[in-house]
Amino acid sequence: MTAPVENIGDPVGHLPVSLKRICIRPIDLGTPAITGSYAAMLGEAAAVCLEENSHASGVALNLAGLSTEAFAIQWQQLEAAHQSTYKDLQEATEFGAYGVALVVIREVTGKTAIERSAKGGGFDWWIGDSDDPSGLPFHGKTRLEVSGILRDRGGALQARLEIKKRQTDPSDSLAPAIIAIVEFGQPTAHIEVK
Repeated sequence: MTAPVENIGDPVGHLPVSLKRICIRPIDLGTPAITGSYAAMLGEAAAVCLEENSHASGVALNLAGLSTEAFAIQWQQLEAAHQSTYKDLQEATEFGAYGVALVVIREVTGKTAIERSAKGGGFDWWIGDSDDPSGLPFHGKTRLEVSGILRDRGGALQARLEIKKRQTDPSDSLAPAIIAIVEFGQPTAHIEVK
């Protein structure tokens, strides 16, 4: 869960800001649907991507789209083994984006991960209320499509958002969809409901 953090400065030392804190290592996804070891891996991957962009723990993660909040994103110090484990930065970006998106979605919408989606539906996760008593397959559930960008070199985030919206088209009849694009260079999570 988030806790208020007072006077966390931005990474270049401008005026202090007051932001809610989210911790990604260890990551708390707030759901029994994801194992602790998988959640830890998602948080480690996200921290590697942030440090690859020269960010320190406490950097502001700005939201766009559904919410314009900002969070102070924090993690425990990484070790050399983390850098060698996540040397494939494309893979680290994918998994790190899952971790950040799932935490941010929970904070903004109150929905948690219910299960990983099978391939072919055009989305990554089922999210919803974990205590839904109906037992109906898609009742109260939302599709979540996540994409990560290690470092936006100009316009990639908006272009990726449009691609991911179209990608979810085949499963539009199942449930609403949320698209989350996480960019680690200027830490941003753009979230849109489709």
